[in-house]
Amino acid sequence: MSASEEIMGEAAKEVFRKDYKPFDYGIAKFDLSFSLEEEVTTVSTKMVLKPNFTGDSRPLTLDGSADLVLKTITLDGVPVEAAGYELTAKHLTLKAPPVKEYVLEVVAEIKPQDNTSLDGLYKSNGNFCSQCEAEGFRNITWFPDRPDVMTVYTTRIVADKAKYPVLLSNGNLVESGDCPDKPGYHFTVWEDPFVKPCYLFALVAGNLARIEDSFTTSLGNPVTLRIYTEAHNVHKCAHAMTSLKASMKWDEEVFGLVYDLNLFNIVAVDDFNMGAMENKSLNIFNSRLVLASPETASDNDYSNIEGVVAHEYFHNWTGNRVTCKDWFQLSLKEGLTVFRDQEFSSDMNNRGVKRIADVNRLRVSQFSEDASPMAHPVRPDSYIKMDNFYTVTVYEKVAPSLAVPQCPSGPVMRLCDVWCSVESPRTGSEEMAVVMEDGGCHAG
Repeated sequence: MSASEEIMGEAAKEVFRKDYKPFDYGIAKFDLSFSLEEEVTTVSTKMVLKPNFTGDSRPLTLDGSADLVLKTITLDGVPVEAAGYELTAKHLTLKAPPVKEYVLEVVAEIKPQDNTSLDGLYKSNGNFCSQCEAEGFRNITWFPDRPDVMTVYTTRIVADKAKYPVLLSNGNLVESGDCPDKPGYHFTVWEDPFVKPCYLFALVAGNLARIEDSFTTSLGNPVTLRIYTEAHNVHKCAHAMTSLKASMKWDEEVFGLVYDLNLFNIVAVDDFNMGAMENKSLNIFNSRLVLASPETASDNDYSNIEGVVAHEYFHNWTGNRVTCKDWFQLSLKEGLTVFRDQEFSSDMNNRGVKRIADVNRLRVSQFSEDASPMAHPVRPDSYIKMDNFYTVTVYEKVAPSLAVPQCPSGPVMRLCDVWCSVESPRTGSEEMAVVMEDGGCHAG
């Protein structure tokens, strides 16, 4: 426990599945503005909140971190007095917000270049990059950092044009240009029309090269596809682009799931702490899972790239448009998506060989985890640090239960119909558990 946490009395607490309660407030809209600088980055946010309850006012508690410096906080345009809020190392609490819809605006300062945890927004090798799953967004600004709080995001990014010619975020690019009041700087504005939780937020700014292609969906909608990386590696992106297009086509043909925006970006960087991340429309990868050339890559490298690119793309529906109610359901979104990427790789290659490889991985890695002190269920009853549950058990144990004869493709297809064929995106995987049970599957 750090000194600041000790002073504020906010030591890490164990979180229990049985204690789940919906968040007290809905967020109709969330606007972010980033002014990226070498020493201090300013993050300005504006959220429209509405109580999900009736009666007396209840405190609004937002997750944050000791790395955030609060500059201003206003409610409906009026500065909030110091007595009206409480700031600790981990939370910003508005003590008595209105019991009607209101607008909360917060300006914070962060130092991405000092963020060695690589959770949230960080700077490495000259580029700004983000990683928010599971609980990294709280290192960017104050927000309810939980997967069941979903809203639409508009993101504006301002940065030095020479140093950071590429400015990316989620959704569709709706505006860009030079800053008239700041010579040498430029901006982009991104709008994501679909609600999402904050763990799927992403931002990348840097000096990157790209390859570009396109895909026309089964509905006739054109989608621009781009893969960004350092200039000296751009010639190694072709296989990843081929894999992405194959994934999009396969998901339409097999599961009836069509991509829903007009742009899909992949960024491959060397300094990324996760293998890959499915941020809505802006997937970020460690370079080893995107870059390949015949001179240096093995057949296994090509296979891994194909599978991981597909996995992250498939999350667009099983994980993004429909996500977890809480982090105890991590294995449900990951297990279903692992099953989908395994089926994709089987159809693209040899099904028997792929099945042997999957079972071997399960026996070597997951069985040994089950037989060790690290053994845990796919849906734990509690956790202290959620990052500790990104394990072979959580990813690999559910997928075989969807593939066994007792759970044929019928229930799996029904599962995707129930989960994904809704007009409005939502959270929760209770339907998945019901369908799996009906199909004789147990995620355990």
